[in-house]
Formats: sequence, structure tokens, C-alpha cells
Amino acid sequence: MEVALWVVLILVLGGALVFWRWGSRSRRATELADARAEAQRWYERLGGQLMNLHGDAPAVRQALADAGERYNAAGSQLEQARTPHQFALARETALEGLAYIRAARTAMGIDPGPELPPLAAARGAGMLTKEREVNVQGQTYRAGPQPGNGTPYYYPGGNWQGRPVPAGWYSTPWWKTALGTGAGVLGGILIADALFSPAFADPGYGYDAGYQEGFQDGFGDGQDQGQGQDFGDQGQDYGDQGQDFAGQGDYSGGYGGGDFGGDFGGGDFGGGDW
Repeated sequence: MEVALWVVLILVLGGALVFWRWGSRSRRATELADARAEAQRWYERLGGQLMNLHGDAPAVRQALADAGERYNAAGSQLEQARTPHQFALARETALEGLAYIRAARTAMGIDPGPELPPLAAARGAGMLTKEREVNVQGQTYRAGPQPGNGTPYYYPGGNWQGRPVPAGWYSTPWWKTALGTGAGVLGGILIADALFSPAFADPGYGYDAGYQEGFQDGFGDGQDQGQGQDFGDQGQDYGDQGQDFAGQGDYSGGYGGGDFGGDFGGGDFGGGDW
């Protein structure tokens, strides 16, 4: 009798183990298929938009060129993807390409279409809301929320060398051309500081609340002291530079933002232009 019970117990446990393994494999297969389909969906949308958009303006051509670069990269990632995470990376690349498509449509003066899911790479970077112009090492750099002859390069937002670079239009793609080492990266850091850091120029100009929060601890004391007698001469020295940094409230974003998994839900494009 005891032997029979042990046999039954072993059979039950063995069956449960086989069922658990089958269920686990089934879940992984479903997860992989869903990730592949989601990435493919955005990739195909990007390809369709690239086929239908054309423009001669510098800002339009540049945005479409950047979108085409992301399309090619996403296609390569899809071919090599073997895991849900790899398909998620391809999806992110395709979404970034669609961000450039929206920029191209904006530069063409047409409806950019429905909003995209937030890019994981752009989380916390915010976006420019006012035009800025600075001079770094004898060269002028411009940035603003709208495309123009002087700002034909769109950037969807992200981080460069640990610095948040807000979404907007720039006079030159300095985040691309700066080298990884040496003078190139130093020049890029100077440009980023000049455009975005209150420590570089006027420490008193205003940010929107979200971006200000990221700096207030580090620069709060300096701002208070900058109004006192001890910093009177320094304020005079920086008076001319202040003209280059007179814009206020350059950021509508902050250091908040949703997480990668939650923000990337499907169904954001219900039709229309897409």
C-alpha cells in the first residue's frame, strides 16, 4: 500500500513539474511574440511615413534623414532580436524615428499627428519652450522650440555625457559631432553648460518648476549670495554674458516621467494621419 502511495505521489509531482515547465515556456513564447509584434507595428508605421513625406526645407530634409537612419537601425535590430528586451529596443528606435517624423511634419507646417508614447531615452529631459542663443569658443549656438533656417536640427530629448538635453531645434547637432574624448567632448560639455546650466551664465534666470528642482540644491546658495554685496563685482563681470542667457523658463519638462514599461503601452495611434 505504501509503495502504491509513493508511486502516485511521484506521478502527481512529475505531472505538476511538466505542466509548470510547459506553462512557463508558453508564457515566454507569448511574451516574445507580443514584443515582436509591437516592435514590428511601430517599425511599419515609420516606414509608411517615410514613403509619404517629402520636403525641400533644410529642417524637413534633416528630420527625414534622421528618421530614415532610425528606420534602418530598427530594421537591423528586428532582424537580430531574439528576446523581448531586444525587441523593446527595436521598438524604441522606431518610436524615435517617428518623433523625427513628427518634427518633419511640424517643419512642413502640417499637423504632426497624434502624440507618441514617451521615449525612454528622453525621460526627464524636458523640452525647450523659448529660443536661446549662446557663444562658445567664438561660435554661436542657437536652440528653440520651433524649426527655422538657423535651427534645422531636431533632437527628441535625451542625455549626453550625463547632462539632460531637452527636445527642440538646434543650430548644429553638437551631441553627434562631439568626439568621445579630448577637445570634442570638452566642447560639447561647454555647449551644454552654456545652453542649459544656470552655473554657466546668469544664475538667477528662471526655469520652469520641474527642471529647476534638479538644480536648486546645488545652486541655491549661489543664487542667494549672488544678490549680496560680496558678489557685486562678479555680477558686473557677468553682465554682458547675461545678454546671451536672457531667456527664462526654457524647459517645460522636468526630472519626472513615467517608466519605460508603463509608458510604452500600445494603441496610441488610433488612425488619422498614421
